[in-house]
This record gives sequence, C-alpha cells and structure tokens, in this order.
Amino acid sequence: MPRRSLLSSGLTAAAALVMVAGGLGAMNSASASDAPAAAVAAPAAVAPAAPPPGQWIPVNPPVQGIPPSPDVPYASHHEFQANCSVNHTAPDDPIVFPGLPGASHDHTFMGNDTTYAGSTLDSLRGGDTTCKVPGDLTAYWMPTMYNGDQEVRPIGEQVIYYKAGVTDFRTVRPFPPGLRYVVGDPGQSEQAFLDATVEGWECGDSFFNSDIPDWCAPGSQLNVRFQAPSCWDGRHLDSPDHKAHMAYPVPVANNHDVCPASHPVAVPMIEFKMAFPVSGDTSRVRLASGEGYSFHYDVFNAWDEPVLARLVQHCINGGLQCDARGFDQYKPERGAALNENYELP
Repeated sequence: MPRRSLLSSGLTAAAALVMVAGGLGAMNSASASDAPAAAVAAPAAVAPAAPPPGQWIPVNPPVQGIPPSPDVPYASHHEFQANCSVNHTAPDDPIVFPGLPGASHDHTFMGNDTTYAGSTLDSLRGGDTTCKVPGDLTAYWMPTMYNGDQEVRPIGEQVIYYKAGVTDFRTVRPFPPGLRYVVGDPGQSEQAFLDATVEGWECGDSFFNSDIPDWCAPGSQLNVRFQAPSCWDGRHLDSPDHKAHMAYPVPVANNHDVCPASHPVAVPMIEFKMAFPVSGDTSRVRLASGEGYSFHYDVFNAWDEPVLARLVQHCINGGLQCDARGFDQYKPERGAALNENYELP
C-alpha cells in the first residue's frame, strides 16, 4: 500500500484551518550579531515541545479597514512578487518559540539573514536580506525538507506572491511593521492543507496531492503553493495562537470575497510558491514537521514601510501583475514602482 494519498482536483475549499495552541511570550531584545550558525544536523520528525504561553500584542494606533465597493473594476491580476532565496536552517521559531533556540522542529529561512529564535522587529531591521528588493527585510520560514537524512533546500529565488485576497483589490492596505503570523499548522488534516493550497503537492504531471508523492518524474521538481489569510483585525500584531488576529476572506453576494467584520482590514495575501530539487524515488522525502500535509510557514514583517506601501499601491491597488520591481510586462505603459536597483526612485 502506498504511503501517500491523492485527493481529487474537484475538492471545494472550506473556510476553516485547524488552529494550534501556543503563543508568543515577551520578545527578548537581541542584536543581529547574536544569530547562530546556519547549518544543523537533520532532526527526527517529531513534535516539538509545547509552545510557551502567548499574548495579544497590540498595534498603536489601531488601523481601520476600507469598506469595499459593490462595483469593482475588472483586473485579471493584482499582485507583485517577492523573490527570496534560502539563507540558513535552524531549529528555531521566533514567533512560536521566541527566545528559545533549538525548541522547534527544523526550519528553512528565507529573506532576512539574521532570523533566529530571539529575532525582534528591531533586530530584523538591522539585518540584510536574500530577497531581490533590499527593502524586504521580512523573515519567512517553513519546515525543512529531508530526503532520508539529507537536507533539501530550494535552489535560487523562490516566489512569494503578495496578492489581493479580497475582490475589491483597491481596499488592500500594507502590512504594519512587526505584524507576524503562522500560516497553516503542523498538526492540520490533509483536507485543511488542501483548502489552503492551490494544487497541493505537485511534480511532473502529478497534481493535487495531499502528501508528498512516492515518485516524481526524473528532472522535475516538487512544488507547493500555500495561501495565507489576508484579513487582519487591525488591533494586534500577534495573538496567543499566532492566527486569531488574522482571517481568510468570506464570500458574499455577487461572488465577492470580503473581510469579515471581526477582521475588517484587507492586507496582502501571501502565497508561497516553493520548488524543491527532488525527483525520481521520493518515498523517503519528508518534512521536519512530519507528513507533507504538515507544511506551514511563518511571516514576520520587517519591510521598509515606504517601499512596501509603493508596491501595494502600484501593483495590488493598481490591478497589475508585477515582478519584484513592480513592473507589469503586459502593461509597460504603467511603469514600475521601483528603479533598476529595486529601490524607490
């Protein structure tokens, strides 16, 4: 009997994701120079210790949402890309296990190159980045992948989309500095995983897998695309379970997706599009968090505020399909948000 399961492409996305218990204790002040060495040995795929008690982290001042309009102009896309490379791995999680190095299952980090268990907004702002845009100092991380006991890292720049998750793309606001959240759950069900993915795990001509296939066509890559909630309560940068301050849009009349009243602020919908260089016999491929449907990721926003605001305004609010520079090759007359150095002009 094969160890992997395949679910039909006709599945309808449900509204809920499984929530995890846990939280964020007081963040320890730390400098980028305290970051640990990058490489660590492959750990067993076992559940980490229970997270420490968390707390609500307020934002000051609170942010109000923009009411959506029933009449939305047509735009086939409303997005830009953050192209970021992997820079290190470590058994750290500064959101779920703040200040506790080694307490988590192993994670693969992208973007900010100083991310470690004690990271804070200030320490991230003092770091550097492997993202194409120098102003993107955000820390992104996900469970490390292994082929047997061999660590597998995505090669080169990975695509992290910033999109409109609501129908009225003009209402999307930039993330506030320090917003952090967890997308998905290492203990989620196969269905919950598929509800948040675009096509599940895929490789070659195999799609909609809830778990990692046992075989991928030689020369192909193992891909996953996982979408984050895009509605924020406007009052908290974090919550005890690192999810309650965020929500997915809900459908209303005329097939419009809007933010629920409890989370009225539309923010960019992040979508991870990760490609792992494994093919052929993939029966021993696993995640540090367990099965393929345990895939999840974390975001700790540390963007340069004017740069992020410009990309959101030009690309998402403007209804464009932008690259990392904020340029839509299909609408060149609209120009770019950033200059050739990926900085504000």
